[in-house]
Amino acid sequence: MKKVFVSIALAMALFPAIAQEPNRYDVLITEIMPIPSPAVGLPAAKYVELKNVSGKPVNLKNWKLCSANSMATISSNVTLQADSFLVICTSTNLTALSKIATAISVTNFPTLYAEGDEIFITSPSGKNIHTVSYSRNWFQNEIKSKGGWSLEMIDTQNPCNGNSNWAASINDNGGTPGKENSVKAINKDEAAPRLLKAFAVNEKQITLIFNEPVDSSAAVDLQNYLLTGNNIQSISVAAPSFTNISLNLENDLQQNQLYKLTVNNIRDCNENVMDEVKIRTGLPSHADSLDIVINEILFNPTSAGVDYVELYNRSQKIIDIKDLHIANRSSSSGNIGSIKQLSTESQLLFPGDYLLISENSNTVRKEYLVKDPNAMIELSSMPSFPNESGTCVLLNKQGRIIDELQYDAKWHFPLITNPKGVALERIDFNKPTQDKNNWHSAAASAGYGTPTYKNSQYNDQANYSQNVSVIPSVFSPDNDGYNDFATINYTFSESGYMCNITIFDANGRPVKYLVKNGLCSMQGYFRWDGLDEQGKKLNVGMYIIYTEIFNLQGKRQSFKNVVTLAARLK
Repeated sequence: MKKVFVSIALAMALFPAIAQEPNRYDVLITEIMPIPSPAVGLPAAKYVELKNVSGKPVNLKNWKLCSANSMATISSNVTLQADSFLVICTSTNLTALSKIATAISVTNFPTLYAEGDEIFITSPSGKNIHTVSYSRNWFQNEIKSKGGWSLEMIDTQNPCNGNSNWAASINDNGGTPGKENSVKAINKDEAAPRLLKAFAVNEKQITLIFNEPVDSSAAVDLQNYLLTGNNIQSISVAAPSFTNISLNLENDLQQNQLYKLTVNNIRDCNENVMDEVKIRTGLPSHADSLDIVINEILFNPTSAGVDYVELYNRSQKIIDIKDLHIANRSSSSGNIGSIKQLSTESQLLFPGDYLLISENSNTVRKEYLVKDPNAMIELSSMPSFPNESGTCVLLNKQGRIIDELQYDAKWHFPLITNPKGVALERIDFNKPTQDKNNWHSAAASAGYGTPTYKNSQYNDQANYSQNVSVIPSVFSPDNDGYNDFATINYTFSESGYMCNITIFDANGRPVKYLVKNGLCSMQGYFRWDGLDEQGKKLNVGMYIIYTEIFNLQGKRQSFKNVVTLAARLK
């Protein structure tokens, strides 16, 4: 019997990597070089780095490194020791990378697309061990995203933390293949999964997309879902990403009918459980002429800004934006060109929804108030929209024109001396797109743009009367959180008004020029904090707020409102 034990011990010593089936996350993808050129300090070679975090040796023979369109098999006996690294690359790049790291080559190495890819490793039995779905914006750095820098995992103790656990390398060479990552840090995952969207694949199936991998046992529990107007028969979770959940339905979905889906108790691999979420979904239909309209366009951004186009769904249809394209039209040939698909993935645009298109959502958010960040999508590049005049075209997947705008900088309000950063807004969804009188410069009070929400110059034909009011009638600017400022509310019957607002004391002396030639929307407000023209506190007493409005058609009107500036109550 003793000899048997000795034999088993000897076998384990000789073949330490032959053990039980590896667990998920035993081996991790910890570094990716998708854009190796222009090289910074490393060889100009694409590579993927693995790290063994299991605490025991792992034999990688017959393991696979895969992407959506490739599968590379490790055919040799390669033992990855505990807490060690292995770099995988093509045979062409093996010699260069072997000089700086332990490396092997594989046939059919994944492409590692610059814009993004999904790569994953599987055990010999086909078990998914780790998946990374990276994209170029994970670099969070304009210079590094152009090439020569790797993406590195921050904390190997939180492998399913998604893009928040990855960053561009900070090593001077551009990466750390075969070594501890330069961005290594504690990055504990305490955030629950977020449901990003839900869309119908067909009449009998709804797909849910989460921002990170979810625990499959909780994800397939029928009790965690409620769909109004239908029943869920079964649930499946898609490998290798484990971010996509499919709900298989009992009855057919009805096209353009809005369904409300409630989801709860979904957790990630770190046992973070999401709160109950309610989300809209439905079966989309094809967009036709003027179902969606061009609602706002910024074609002359500031030097730090970017062009954007805002769309509005004025129909009663649910429309999948992956079926939409934006383009321009050549001023010389008249041909449509620079056609850009809005998305390669399904995303639903519901009736009454806005959608903002730009090259950089963060830049738009820095320059304008964005009320709904979820209503923004990014394109790698926008069609060219010249500063003086141009054409914006919206097409469906058949190439049919849904809406088209031939804009001109002369449509801006004439008294705007510098139109940079000023968006053109549609006044009425139901009036012709090409009617120049249906467009107006965004109001100054709205920051010269209203991306993702109702236009400052929107007119629904309501019978507004001219009115200016001030609330409260008594205010005390003492920063106690109660009536700290006076709000001057206005409502006008049409767009195109400008205003001057001057504050006078009880003796009729001007003490504050609050607004000078301000471009107004149809409804809006200004605020007065009780300070004078030099920014000094004014005395307690009554003040007159004098508002005069005028437009280019010669219409003028003035309003006087009285407000009391009070002392702080003891």
